[in-house]
Amino acid sequence: MTISFDLDDTLIPGTKRFPSEKQTWFQKLLGLEKIRLGTVQLMKKLKAEKHQVMVYTTSFRSAGHIRWLFLLHGVWLDGIINQRRHDRTLLTEGKRSSKYPPAFKIEVHVDDSKGVELEGQRYGFRTILITEQEEDGVAKVLAALEPTNNAGFVAATP
Repeated sequence: MTISFDLDDTLIPGTKRFPSEKQTWFQKLLGLEKIRLGTVQLMKKLKAEKHQVMVYTTSFRSAGHIRWLFLLHGVWLDGIINQRRHDRTLLTEGKRSSKYPPAFKIEVHVDDSKGVELEGQRYGFRTILITEQEEDGVAKVLAALEPTNNAGFVAATP
């Protein structure tokens, strides 16, 4: 399965605050953002289970910046979609959506935005919504990905 994660306010604290992974002095020196506590564990577990793990963000961070952010935590991302790539791809498909994971063969998208959840219902892609208050977003994502438990998914009927 291919799973993507939003960055801002989902994995990287911004306007929303949540506990973060500990940073090394090198990560601090490079000025890399902190990432949500449990993210590294979750992504490593998903990859060990042979899932493809991607980042899908509407930020203009470069793919290289995002790759380093996770690589320095020991996580190799299988793909990165930033705003530029999103715009190029969706322009050719004629879609108007803040995120559209099916265009990138993504089966499940994890985000903090209720708007993205609504787009998932409208356009028929599965989402897992993680809020700022979620103490264990890792457990929520893993539970939602269980084959017998689709409770964490939001999908529209096309």
